[in-house]
Amino acid sequence: MSLAETRMTATPQPDRPDQPRTPRHIPDQLRSPLDRRLKSWESLLLLVALAVFVLNSFASPYFLNAWNLSDATFNFTEKAMIAFAMALLIIAGEIDLSVASIIALSSTAMGLVMQAGYPTPVIVATGLGSGLLCGAFNGVLVTRLGLPSIVVTIGTMSLFRGLSYIILGDGAFRGYPADFAWFGQGYAFWVISVEFVIFALLAVVYAVVLHKTNFGRAVYAVGNNPTAALFSGIRVARVKMTLFLLTGLMSGLASVCLTSRLGSTRPSIATGMELEVVTMVVLGGVSILGGSGSIPGVVIAAFLMGLVTFGLGLLNVPGIVMSIFIGLLLIGVIALPRLWSRLRGAR
Repeated sequence: MSLAETRMTATPQPDRPDQPRTPRHIPDQLRSPLDRRLKSWESLLLLVALAVFVLNSFASPYFLNAWNLSDATFNFTEKAMIAFAMALLIIAGEIDLSVASIIALSSTAMGLVMQAGYPTPVIVATGLGSGLLCGAFNGVLVTRLGLPSIVVTIGTMSLFRGLSYIILGDGAFRGYPADFAWFGQGYAFWVISVEFVIFALLAVVYAVVLHKTNFGRAVYAVGNNPTAALFSGIRVARVKMTLFLLTGLMSGLASVCLTSRLGSTRPSIATGMELEVVTMVVLGGVSILGGSGSIPGVVIAAFLMGLVTFGLGLLNVPGIVMSIFIGLLLIGVIALPRLWSRLRGAR
């Protein structure tokens, strides 16, 4: 066979007109932005929050009151301040369970400074600085010594609160300056509290940092695959250290607001708050395994939890029942995606 004949034989022939063509299936992988948003976890949370709002308005005649709704924001603003930083930390594959104990130790440090006669600016700086130092302590143990964050922060959870009990015992610090009450009891305008304004500003800042900056992309990369992120030039240890510092700083800020609102310091302050913070983050769509999540989801989850706890409070539901509900909610949010994936796989 000649070379020309070989080429003619190898050349693919076009389909004959009488032969039916096999239809090509092109998967629809490029959904529109509107379609993605409507089918997102955040949209579902928003619908649930609206439903809870409507149910509360029918369940109690005192719910639809401007000042009562303003008081409802105190149920989540302090926790949400920590939840923003905790969301970034969990996305990066770590966790901090000592945040409530950091609040207690920071509040105790503020009480000591107050007892020494220092003014409000020094008291606030002490609270923020104490939280930052606690976050740095956690970060060093995790990033420098390579210890698991869950083990480290369980240990420091007992350590920080234990120090508060050693200093205070069964006592309390009272007598904070009158201007210190502005942070936890003041109003920026009408029924909008100072705490809510701080919460809103932090939500914008953390949303921009996570979703619009190189640092936010680094957080996602570290959470998805820290080894690949390291070989991509990302300083994994530095990113995680920064996140532990942010979590400690936000805990210090929450301590300032909570101590100001209560007007006193006790070693038992904020007991159990770490559970609610983690629940808020996971409910907001942040994967407990790291690598995914969003700040808008955490914001909606904060409102949802605030509405639920405030509504139950108006119905005189005991606090222990609320704690049971929060625990069940955390388990359900973690288990639901896995159950859903198994059901889809069984079909």
